[in-house]
Amino acid sequence: MAKFDRITSDPGRLNGEPCIRNMRLTVRRVLEALAIYPDRTELKREYPELEDKDIRQALAFAATYLDDKILPPVNAR
Repeated sequence: MAKFDRITSDPGRLNGEPCIRNMRLTVRRVLEALAIYPDRTELKREYPELEDKDIRQALAFAATYLDDKILPPVNAR
Protein backbone atom coordinates (compact mmCIF):
# COMPACT_ATOMS: atom_id res chain seq x y z
CA MET A 1 0.00 0.00 0.00
CA ALA A 2 1.23 3.47 -0.85
CA LYS A 3 2.37 5.89 1.82
CA PHE A 4 0.31 9.07 1.72
CA ASP A 5 2.40 11.50 3.75
CA ARG A 6 0.79 14.54 2.10
CA ILE A 7 -2.79 13.43 2.73
CA THR A 8 -4.10 14.32 6.18
CA SER A 9 -7.42 13.87 7.92
CA ASP A 10 -8.53 15.59 11.09
CA PRO A 11 -12.06 15.04 12.47
CA GLY A 12 -12.04 18.64 13.69
CA ARG A 13 -11.27 20.09 10.26
CA LEU A 14 -13.59 19.90 7.26
CA ASN A 15 -15.50 17.02 8.89
CA GLY A 16 -12.48 14.75 8.60
CA GLU A 17 -12.32 14.95 4.80
CA PRO A 18 -8.90 13.92 3.44
CA CYS A 19 -6.90 17.11 2.81
CA ILE A 20 -3.60 18.11 1.31
CA ARG A 21 -0.94 18.76 3.99
CA ASN A 22 -3.41 19.94 6.66
CA MET A 23 -4.55 22.78 4.41
CA ARG A 24 -8.20 23.52 3.81
CA LEU A 25 -7.84 21.93 0.39
CA THR A 26 -9.51 18.55 0.13
CA VAL A 27 -8.41 15.67 -2.07
CA ARG A 28 -11.83 15.88 -3.69
CA ARG A 29 -11.30 19.54 -4.59
CA VAL A 30 -7.91 18.74 -6.11
CA LEU A 31 -9.51 16.04 -8.29
CA GLU A 32 -12.27 18.43 -9.35
CA ALA A 33 -9.69 21.10 -10.13
CA LEU A 34 -7.73 18.65 -12.28
CA ALA A 35 -10.87 18.08 -14.34
CA ILE A 36 -11.49 21.82 -14.69
CA TYR A 37 -7.87 22.83 -15.32
CA PRO A 38 -6.25 20.08 -17.42
CA ASP A 39 -3.32 22.46 -17.97
CA ARG A 40 -1.22 22.25 -14.81
CA THR A 41 0.01 25.83 -15.31
CA GLU A 42 -3.55 27.13 -14.96
CA LEU A 43 -4.17 24.81 -12.03
CA LYS A 44 -1.10 26.11 -10.22
CA ARG A 45 -2.12 29.69 -10.93
CA GLU A 46 -5.45 28.99 -9.24
CA TYR A 47 -3.88 26.98 -6.39
CA PRO A 48 -0.28 28.21 -5.96
CA GLU A 49 0.13 26.24 -2.72
CA LEU A 50 -0.39 22.95 -4.59
CA GLU A 51 2.78 21.04 -5.42
CA ASP A 52 3.28 18.29 -8.00
CA LYS A 53 3.70 15.71 -5.21
CA ASP A 54 0.34 16.81 -3.77
CA ILE A 55 -1.37 16.23 -7.10
CA ARG A 56 0.22 12.80 -7.58
CA GLN A 57 -0.73 11.70 -4.08
CA ALA A 58 -4.31 12.97 -4.45
CA LEU A 59 -4.67 10.89 -7.63
CA ALA A 60 -3.09 7.82 -6.04
CA PHE A 61 -5.22 8.21 -2.91
CA ALA A 62 -8.40 8.37 -4.96
CA ALA A 63 -7.34 5.35 -7.01
CA THR A 64 -7.01 3.25 -3.85
CA TYR A 65 -10.77 3.64 -3.31
CA LEU A 66 -11.76 2.34 -6.73
CA ASP A 67 -12.63 -1.31 -7.04
CA ASP A 68 -11.27 -3.21 -10.03
CA LYS A 69 -14.48 -5.09 -10.78
CA ILE A 70 -15.23 -6.02 -14.35
CA LEU A 71 -18.86 -5.23 -15.04
CA PRO A 72 -20.90 -6.70 -17.88
CA PRO A 73 -21.77 -4.34 -20.75
CA VAL A 74 -24.90 -2.26 -20.12
CA ASN A 75 -26.81 -4.05 -22.91
CA ALA A 76 -25.91 -7.54 -21.67
CA ARG A 77 -28.73 -9.65 -20.26
